[in-house]
Amino acid sequence: MRFDSYHPAINFIYFTAVIVMTLRFTHPVFLCVSYVCAFVCSVKLNGRKGLLFDVCLIPCACLFAAYYAGYHHFGITNLAVNFIGNQITMESIVWGLVLGVTWSGVLMWFSCVHAVITSDKVVYLFGKVSPRLSLFLAIILRMAPHIRGRAAGINTARQAIGRGSSQGGLFARLRNRVRILSILITWTMEHLVETSCSMKCRGYTLRGRTAFSIYRFDYRDRCLVIVLFSCLTVILAGVLLDQTTILYNPQIIMNRMTPLSAVFYAAYALFCLLPLILQILGERRFARMRGKPDKVTENPA
Repeated sequence: MRFDSYHPAINFIYFTAVIVMTLRFTHPVFLCVSYVCAFVCSVKLNGRKGLLFDVCLIPCACLFAAYYAGYHHFGITNLAVNFIGNQITMESIVWGLVLGVTWSGVLMWFSCVHAVITSDKVVYLFGKVSPRLSLFLAIILRMAPHIRGRAAGINTARQAIGRGSSQGGLFARLRNRVRILSILITWTMEHLVETSCSMKCRGYTLRGRTAFSIYRFDYRDRCLVIVLFSCLTVILAGVLLDQTTILYNPQIIMNRMTPLSAVFYAAYALFCLLPLILQILGERRFARMRGKPDKVTENPA
């Protein structure tokens, strides 16, 4: 029932659609819905690390808005003058904040992609289309955890001889960290070459190659596809009616919000919250099934 248990093609279609819409929709309601849903889904899927990452993006978005307003001058609502004599307008501040929030939402959605789409799903999706691309993506996705574990192992080994990253004075620590980084880079390059050669020797890049997979497109996947494309149809109607964009230059102008607009907002919110809803339902179902006692059948004498 969890979102990551569905067919990889559904996961790929969903995240592609939600990331594209996050980049394209500049209307404040759609932007806020996308940001809040990405924040909540990222925290749910990644836990404390996701929360720390999402919180760190908030000041980054605000700093980018301030930087953008200081160096880009458009709009008719002057607010102040910066230290070099250029006008700071409300439109440039708002547009800078929109860009910051947009890219923050995209980064949070990508953190959800990393939690849901694993390397075996990437191999399954792109293995038949492009074996070389599939091999490249699988190596890249596995690189981060491997590098993290190898760095910890190298640091532990060097601590045994008194040359760990936290041992010695300031310059000694800096020198030790540089050497650890050098060892890690060398190991990473060798590991990439060995992995590539190993996969080529197994015929991974040959045309017509078949591979075992555990994924099947069943009735549950079909139901989710119907829900996804129903939401996308309503959202597309909102796009055709100019409900997803807003004009920021030279003046902030957007279409009047009507009761029909609430339908588009609700469809977009439902689409963005689908991973969270399915994740919660799946966890509750698992907890309910785990709490049920096993039925023991006694053989008649």
